Formats: sequence, structure tokens, C-alpha cells
Amino acid sequence: MRFAPRLGGMVASAVGYRSGGQPPALHRGLPSPWLTLIFSLDGPVTSGLTLEQARGADAVRTDIVVGGLHRSPAYIIQPEHETGVQLALHPLAARRLLGLPAGALTDQLVVSGTEVLGARAAEIHERMREQPGWEERFALLGSYLRARAAAADEATPVRREVVEAWAWLARHRGAGTLRGLPEHVALSPRRLTALFRAETGLSPKQAARLMRFEHAKSTVARSFAAGAPADLARVAADCGYYDHSHLVRDFRQYTGVSPTVWLAEECRNIQAGGHRNGEE
Repeated sequence: MRFAPRLGGMVASAVGYRSGGQPPALHRGLPSPWLTLIFSLDGPVTSGLTLEQARGADAVRTDIVVGGLHRSPAYIIQPEHETGVQLALHPLAARRLLGLPAGALTDQLVVSGTEVLGARAAEIHERMREQPGWEERFALLGSYLRARAAAADEATPVRREVVEAWAWLARHRGAGTLRGLPEHVALSPRRLTALFRAETGLSPKQAARLMRFEHAKSTVARSFAAGAPADLARVAADCGYYDHSHLVRDFRQYTGVSPTVWLAEECRNIQAGGHRNGEE
């Protein structure tokens, strides 16, 4: 189930998921221009930086997941039964919703939500598990996030130059040259990169590549979900890549596999609409 949260653009999407009767599977949590917040209601999410870690004793296991911007996949073990809510958060809303800039989340691929959000998040998690349906769960979570945002109104705001730089990149979906961006926000290239990285954890160029990849990945997934073969050459041209091989190289960097292999692995999630992170 999808929910359109009324949080002033701070939350791009919220998805309630439930599955059962499927054999355990590997899921690659792909890099994207959104932060991830998951409240798992049917046991902890098990993940790792590598497949070996995700399947081993040192896997990260947490009921509340916070994920920053990253440039390599997280490996997640999908159990036979799983239920939860996953949100895509705008990186520049991290100060208001999470209490810290997104740049503070880059040292770890996945962080326990209670470490970031505190004990109140654990209380909300338990209350969500007690709710009879999705509408009640979303209402509870939305109220919690609105309260956090309201309480943070006096916190240090994101610099307007970074806000405009992110908006400029998003308007172009990461495509095209970045030569005019520093002038657009009236900063030197070095100063813009320093401010942008401190706020998001990425440079403007790295963020642009993520946005371009997200656009291409979503286009490929939509074609697959509609039953049409993905025309990678056309997708590459439409999304601002030099050519088909350029798109494939980005896919391999961000997913660890080719587009064809990724589609085969993610068939279950794509058909369920799980590829629509940040899309309503």
C-alpha cells in the first residue's frame, strides 16, 4: 500500500509492504537520491555491505533502519514473511526529521533507527505493530514525523545555496554539465562542493550521477513491470548517458550486476511496485 504523506516535500514516498509464502531471497538495496527509513513490523531487517556479511554472523539486524546516501548496494535478506513501512526521505529534510544532516550518515550503509531517532522511535514502532491496518499505521507514523519536524524548526537550517543546488540537479535529473552550477548559486566550485558534501555526504557530481541512475533504473523497471523489453540504448539516450555501455557501467557500479541480471533478481519486487522509491 502507498501513502502520500503531507509533510511539505520532506517525505517523497511511503510504502506499506507485506509478503508471505515466498522463499527467502536476496534483495539489493540500491543507491538513490533519497534517504531510507524503514519500520519493519515482522522481525528485523538483515543486511550487510556484502552478501557474505548479510548472510553471516556480523550482519546488521535492526527493526528500524536509517540509510544515508550511498554509492554501492546494500545486501538485504528477504525472509519468507515480511511486513513493514518504507519511506523515502528528502536528504535536505534530514535535520528536521532525523535530527542530523544527511552527511552524518555516510560512515555506515545502514544505521539502527533508535541510535538516530532515540527511544521514542522504538515506542512508535511497537504502537505501529499494534495497529489494525495500514491507514492507522500511516497516521501514527505521519503524526510522529510531523511532531519531529515541528520541534526542529529552530534548528540550524540548510544553507540556501545547497537547497538551490539540489533543486537545480533534480530539475535536470542529474543529466548535463555541472559547469554552470557554482555560478548559479553564487559560490566557488570548491566552496559549493564543501558545503554540499557536509550536508548530504556527496559532492554535486556524485549526487547528479545518482539522480541520473535513479531516472534510468526507474525507466527500465517501469518497462519491465509493463511487460515490455527494456530498450537500454533508448533509455541511455533519454536519461543523458553517452551511450548504452555508459549506462551499463553505471548499473554495474550501483548494483554490482548488469541491468539484465538486476531485472531477473528483482522481478518479485518490481512486480510488487517496490522499484518506485520516491515516486508517487
